Amino acid sequence: MSESGVVLGDDGLARPAWASVDPLLRDYYDTEWGVPVRDERGVFERLSLEAFQSGLSWATILRKRPAFREAFADFSPDVVAGFGDDDVARLMDDAGIVRNRAKVHATIQNARATLGLREDPEGDLAAYVWSFRPATTPVPRTQADVPTTSPESLALSKGLKRKGFTFVGPTTMFALMEAIGIVDTHLVGSHRRATSGVWPDQK
Repeated sequence: MSESGVVLGDDGLARPAWASVDPLLRDYYDTEWGVPVRDERGVFERLSLEAFQSGLSWATILRKRPAFREAFADFSPDVVAGFGDDDVARLMDDAGIVRNRAKVHATIQNARATLGLREDPEGDLAAYVWSFRPATTPVPRTQADVPTTSPESLALSKGLKRKGFTFVGPTTMFALMEAIGIVDTHLVGSHRRATSGVWPDQK
């Protein structure tokens, strides 16, 4: 790894160490992480998966993502909001996903809260989450420079909790903001830095 914190891949592209070995993580980094997501279903899916990831590796969640999508009706908030006890039992028997009862219940609760947000003057889930975009984004040169929370992620966490969401702590919300492009924490030397269109001048 260079002093810049990035690793040069065999394809000549620079990435952080965490995205340089596992092909699954490398593809996710190159094609998804930090790419803007502005639709309700997409934000709900990522919010849900970030909650399931708590205490686990992101690679574990990515490998299980197809099973998660099947189990949770492709993360349709309208469908998941209607899940009942039989669905919880089904999910707890599904070895393809992370079988954590509290997180399963949180996903159902968050789907119901997502439907409630549609009536909010601040907009649906996607609009609400994006309303916490900061005025500036971090400019990390090494992984140690990447923050794990921010004033905006703390405010988003508090705001979502007030609106009935759970498993939305400030660290989880910062990870969500990174994943959907609200902040750009790609390392300065990475080939993905400032490519989202949200922060074009932050190289």
